[in-house]
Amino acid sequence: MKKLIGLFGLVLLSISCVTNASDKLVTFVCTGNTGRSPMAEALSKEIIKTKKLDILVESRGVNVDPTELTPEKGTMNVLKERGIDISEHKATQLTETDIQKSNLLLTMTEKHKEKILLQYPQAKNKVFTLSEYATGKNEDLADPYGKPLDAYKKVESQLYKLLPIALDKASKSGM
Repeated sequence: MKKLIGLFGLVLLSISCVTNASDKLVTFVCTGNTGRSPMAEALSKEIIKTKKLDILVESRGVNVDPTELTPEKGTMNVLKERGIDISEHKATQLTETDIQKSNLLLTMTEKHKEKILLQYPQAKNKVFTLSEYATGKNEDLADPYGKPLDAYKKVESQLYKLLPIALDKASKSGM
């Protein structure tokens, strides 16, 4: 009986590892990981769930301020209108480990992309601006930090146009 239970556990563990191994990791990157990239992560999770895509997403910042780790109020308000709560999100600095484990890094601006490539040149084949990856056009998503709610709604609108295209492309690619 113990052997049977042990074998069953091993089979379940193997299935779990196979499932996780097939997941592709897309990391969204902005400056402080308090506004645009956590919004992209949250909206992507909704899209992935709806479309049943085989992708995992996370978000990071290229210049996280250790005194500002909580999401921006504008980001939280915009997402709250969609029924999404990111109040538990904590800003996280992009690291070499993130570069290694990510299949794709999508930045909010060309400057974010440049900063990543300067620090991690090995990422050159997997870092793109979100707009570049989704449409082939390089258009930055303006930073709404400290601006009125309309600036956050504009970013949300841009993300909602770009994310479905980018996520579909990522799910079909060999990343």
